[in-house]
Amino acid sequence: MFTINIYLKFALIAIFLGGGIFLTFLDGYGLGYSWILLLIGILLLVSYIMLGTIQSAAQMVQNMDFVGAEKRLNLTLSPKLLYVTNRAFYYIIKGSLAMNVGEQKVAEDYFNNALNLKLPTDNERGMVLLQLANINATKGKWTAAKNYFRELKKMKITEGQLKDQVDQFEKAMNQQGQMKAARMQGNRGGQMMRPGGKRRRPKMR
Repeated sequence: MFTINIYLKFALIAIFLGGGIFLTFLDGYGLGYSWILLLIGILLLVSYIMLGTIQSAAQMVQNMDFVGAEKRLNLTLSPKLLYVTNRAFYYIIKGSLAMNVGEQKVAEDYFNNALNLKLPTDNERGMVLLQLANINATKGKWTAAKNYFRELKKMKITEGQLKDQVDQFEKAMNQQGQMKAARMQGNRGGQMMRPGGKRRRPKMR
């Protein structure tokens, strides 16, 4: 997808809006010529406000440039003004960056924000559900992790790498369940082997 470098976009916005305003007040030209420049400048400004810097930040994440991705996202004017799909991706990227530095609570909040918004396909929704399941499993909240994973299994995942991650998480969940069952069985066995009470020793004569 074609994208304009954000700094170039900033420069073009300034040039077209500034040039349009200048021509508007310049004798001999007026609005007759300036409206074209103003229109282009306004369209560029609206695209920046509604699309933000999501696409270039996502490319930086793919290239493992997490510091650059964080800085690029910070150039977004406001996530609340973003088009709803881009807003969801904004929260996904922010959550991924928080996970990368171990801030699980922050990441969980961002992923929940993304989950409540419109995501384009089941792949994106599944990725968010997997992250939330993983966060809760890491914290030992297995019931919440299973609930997220149950929702994830309803998704039609088509992305190969995500499918592999889902399979790996399912294996880990099954292993955890087997270990829990083994511990419970061990506890029951230990209780059965315990003596019911102390016996009195016969008196020696």
